[in-house]
Amino acid sequence: MSRSNGLAGRTVLVVGGGSGIGAAVAEAFRDEDAKVATADLRGADIAVDITDESSVMSMAASVGQVDVLVNSAGILTESLLVEMSLAQWRQTIDVDLTGIFLVCRYVVPGMVERKWGRVINVASQLGIKGGIGMTHYSAAKAGVLGFTKSLAQEVAPHGVLVNAIAPGPIETPLVEGISDDWKKAKRKELPLGRFGIAAEVAPTAVLLASDPGGNLYVGQTLGPNSGDVMP
Repeated sequence: MSRSNGLAGRTVLVVGGGSGIGAAVAEAFRDEDAKVATADLRGADIAVDITDESSVMSMAASVGQVDVLVNSAGILTESLLVEMSLAQWRQTIDVDLTGIFLVCRYVVPGMVERKWGRVINVASQLGIKGGIGMTHYSAAKAGVLGFTKSLAQEVAPHGVLVNAIAPGPIETPLVEGISDDWKKAKRKELPLGRFGIAAEVAPTAVLLASDPGGNLYVGQTLGPNSGDVMP
C-alpha cells in the first residue's frame, strides 16, 4: 500500500507509548511504515522515568536519531486545591511538564542539527479551560501549551516544527482513577455527549508529523475534544 504522508522510514519516538493515547499513536505511525520506538515506565520498548534526567539521557542515547518525537507520558489525579498536598502538586508538574522539557532537551538538539524534525506534545483541553479538582493538572497542561509555542519559535527556523494536541477526556487508563461523578458531569458538558477513544486522537499526531500535510503547523494546538473547547 502506498503512503502519501512522507513518514515511511522515519524514526518515531513515542514517550508514554506503553498505553492509552501513546500506544494508539505508536500504532498509527507503524501503519505509516515508520520505525517506531516506545518509551514508558513499563510496557514499552524502552524503560524511562521522564522525571529523572539521567534516565532521559539514557533513553535518548539508546534511540539515537529521532525524526518525530511524541510526548504523551502523563499522570492525572483529582483533588480540590484546599485539600491538595505539595507532594501531589509537585508530582503532577514533574511528570506532566518538566518531563516534556527533559525529553525535548535531549532529543530536539539532534533535530536542529539535522535541520528536520517534528515534536508533538500531548496536552489537554483542561490546560485551556481549567477544571474543578484539576488545578495541578490544568496548570501543568497550560504550561505544556506555553512551552510548545515558545519552543516552536526557537526551532522552526531550523526546520523543526513543534505543535501540541489538546484532547478532551479520552477513555484510557489515565482517567480510570477519576471519580464517576466527575466523569458523569463532564459527559453532560460535551456537545458530542461522550468521551473519545485513543484511536480517534492518533490521526491528529500523524497529520502534524506528515509531509506535506503538517508542514505549515507551527506552535499550534489541535483539539480532538468532543466539543469541550471551541477556540
